Amino acid sequence: MAGPDTVLITTAEGIVQSLVPVVEAGEDIQYYPGLICPGFINCHCHLELSHMKGVLPEGSGLIDFLLGVLWQRNQPADTAKSATFPAPGAAVPADRTALLAAAEQSMLDAGIVAVGDICNTTDTLPVKTAGRLFYHNFIEAMGFIESSAPDRLAQSLQVFQAFAEAYTLPIEANSLVPHAPYSVSPRLFEGITGFPGNHLLTIHNQESAEENSFYLTGTGDFLRLYQALGLDVSFFRGTGRRSLASYLPYFYRNQHLLLVHNVATTQEDLEDWAALPTYRRPDLYWCLCPNANLYIGGQLPDVELLAGSGLPVVIGTDSLASNHQLSILEEIKVLQRAVPQLPTSTLLRWATYNGAEALQLDSILGSFTPGKQPGVLLLENMENDRFTAGTTVQRLL
Repeated sequence: MAGPDTVLITTAEGIVQSLVPVVEAGEDIQYYPGLICPGFINCHCHLELSHMKGVLPEGSGLIDFLLGVLWQRNQPADTAKSATFPAPGAAVPADRTALLAAAEQSMLDAGIVAVGDICNTTDTLPVKTAGRLFYHNFIEAMGFIESSAPDRLAQSLQVFQAFAEAYTLPIEANSLVPHAPYSVSPRLFEGITGFPGNHLLTIHNQESAEENSFYLTGTGDFLRLYQALGLDVSFFRGTGRRSLASYLPYFYRNQHLLLVHNVATTQEDLEDWAALPTYRRPDLYWCLCPNANLYIGGQLPDVELLAGSGLPVVIGTDSLASNHQLSILEEIKVLQRAVPQLPTSTLLRWATYNGAEALQLDSILGSFTPGKQPGVLLLENMENDRFTAGTTVQRLL
């Protein structure tokens, strides 16, 4: 953010040249009433689910939400249930491609300049290759049955390769990542975290209390998920530890890991992370998607705990299957309402600089540092420098 008596000087393309006091800026100054900040970073999105807006009911809880996504993501609502994904490179229906482009446009309109996007298919490639937004593509792998790990990894590597071929620096724009603790076997975890060059990863973490229960004892509502999918998980008796402590040892010190959702994360989890040996302690980022948490389960994470943990916080939107819009502004409005003591400056740092750093794009995005091209946003209709329901964002550059 620029101070009230500061002028931001950029090129016509939006490359920052300097920030100077108003008295040094000369006469050719454009004044905008409101608050100016860099472009927003959406650290967690599922663009390929954009066609599912309004398909799944609110308040279903995580298990029924997951089953709804798996059964309906590729099917009209009245067709037989299916938990399969289309093969990499399969044609995307024209109407779905249009919906993906419209969802991307909505992010552009909402001031988003970069996205950490979850990919199970290549559906979004035609939209992304237009180059209107920066993307880091997180190619998910999932499979809780140990014997399926080689096949599951091979399937995800096919998707990864398709994305890699579209980028000049493939490993800088794409990662192979685990979906969630309850959907990835130990062997598959090892294949993912040991994948060459895999330095930036993400995982859906502790999205409900049931995830911790499943890891502690091997029981709970997650058994209903596996039963519905026809999977026999009777071999899993739990680890005796909470979810985060159970899977973090699969990662390495040189890896950056975005933990997404964190609804059931507690102080105990922070202590478990701190107790890891340094060679198995990845750099963590807390990624908050509050509107999706409210949509699915009606509960927010302990934002104060995470904000005070000493680890950086970033913001995501999740998908249009679990949200009414893809807007970082709407996410930080929710956070400030829920935790009124959170300063606007802190929330904007989470939404800009922290996000750019988390996606390893901070050399070009996230702040008004000379030489960067971060985008320039105008936030209007604020009260006493705080967000209101009527606060809007306008993209200036």
